[in-house]
Amino acid sequence: MIILFDLDGTLIDSTEAILESFHYACDFYGYKHPDDETIKALIGHPLDIMFARVGVAQEHVWDFVAAYKEHYREISTQKTLLLPYAREAVLLAAEFAKLGIVTTKTGKYSEVLMEHFGLMDKFEVLIGREHVEHPKPHAEPILKALEAFDVNDKDVWMIGDTELDMVAADAAGVASIAVLSGYDNREKLKKFTNVIFSDAYEAVRWLKSRKTAH
Repeated sequence: MIILFDLDGTLIDSTEAILESFHYACDFYGYKHPDDETIKALIGHPLDIMFARVGVAQEHVWDFVAAYKEHYREISTQKTLLLPYAREAVLLAAEFAKLGIVTTKTGKYSEVLMEHFGLMDKFEVLIGREHVEHPKPHAEPILKALEAFDVNDKDVWMIGDTELDMVAADAAGVASIAVLSGYDNREKLKKFTNVIFSDAYEAVRWLKSRKTAH
């Protein structure tokens, strides 16, 4: 079995770091600040899309992204937490499956975070924004992650907290599990998957029982 995890809202809570870095970039360029709820509704999308959605002109989007990253790099480990039971989810999953991370965050910073939490060694691959041309909801990040595994293993699951994760999984031809620990609610998620749990640990326990039954 192969289990791919999203990061934000699935294993980690970096809301504070994201909001602070977003506002920093707006301050840096003297741009009007979107409210926190507007920003939170966009978490899961790549940064360039997030800034474009709040009205930053396309020709300036990457300047805002660069300012965001400059600040995020300084604060991310102090202002990011593992979600409740996320550590247990990863440790349990590593007992019976091969693991990967598929995120729209910058892979370099994601790796630093997971090293900080002492979990990076449990994952065989981490695909971030810079590793693909087309981020989630495109299939490319998941397909790229699967290149690191045995191609004969067809029992593949993507665990994530947003529509983007579910749509990407479907496009890549893998099964998906939605968790309610992040940014999309049950009403939205049930349009994309029938398998919904409160958090990643519950999802992993279900996968383990399923594997044991087989």
